[in-house]
Amino acid sequence: MSEENQTQENQTVKHMASVKAAWDKAPEGPKKAAALKHYQAAERAHDAENDEEAHEELKQASRALM
Repeated sequence: MSEENQTQENQTVKHMASVKAAWDKAPEGPKKAAALKHYQAAERAHDAENDEEAHEELKQASRALM
């Protein structure tokens, strides 16, 4: 894995951890449920090594929690 890919991987992992922490603190309800769907989509994108899509899903998960 190149250094650039490793850096992007680290950023994705940090972004996922940040969104997961916010999700864990959020009260139950439709916003949390919507955020979970985006977070799970981000996990699938990350597993498929599509960090751009993962970041987009994580952004949507964050917005859903607002």
